[in-house]
Amino acid sequence: MCKGLSSLPSSCLERAKDLRVKLSHLTETHHKLKSQDGRVPHDLETLLKNRSALQAFRGFLRSEFSEENLEFWLACQEYRVSPSNVQKIKSSSIYNQFINPDAPQEVNLDAETREALLGVTDSPCADTFDEAQQRIYNLMAKDSFPRFLRSNHAIKAY
Repeated sequence: MCKGLSSLPSSCLERAKDLRVKLSHLTETHHKLKSQDGRVPHDLETLLKNRSALQAFRGFLRSEFSEENLEFWLACQEYRVSPSNVQKIKSSSIYNQFINPDAPQEVNLDAETREALLGVTDSPCADTFDEAQQRIYNLMAKDSFPRFLRSNHAIKAY
């Protein structure tokens, strides 16, 4: 049995590395199998289409005080399919709720994207929030979603 790092024989180190690689492969295979049988979404896009998975993800985000990202993304989805005569009211609401620097649920957008949105809120169209929505989606996909998959929220949901 290996005793300490400084006194490890090379054969022991090689065995440990081999075990680590095998465990990593098994874990990856396990996650892929769970994804294929429909229990755990394999990506954020799939999760957002599944009502129960979405609720579990929302609960996770709420526990991390970052629910505003999901709420913004959902508001943009709703905005996109709104009739054009309602879009001006909804765009103003989205801006005041999520984009404005003093917004109660301010999302993390770069200054350039934020300024661009300010310039188009007077004459919104269906794709007004597309770039901002994509940035928030990417943020959730790279940051929140992987943490969610490792959390108890995901385990309890599936």
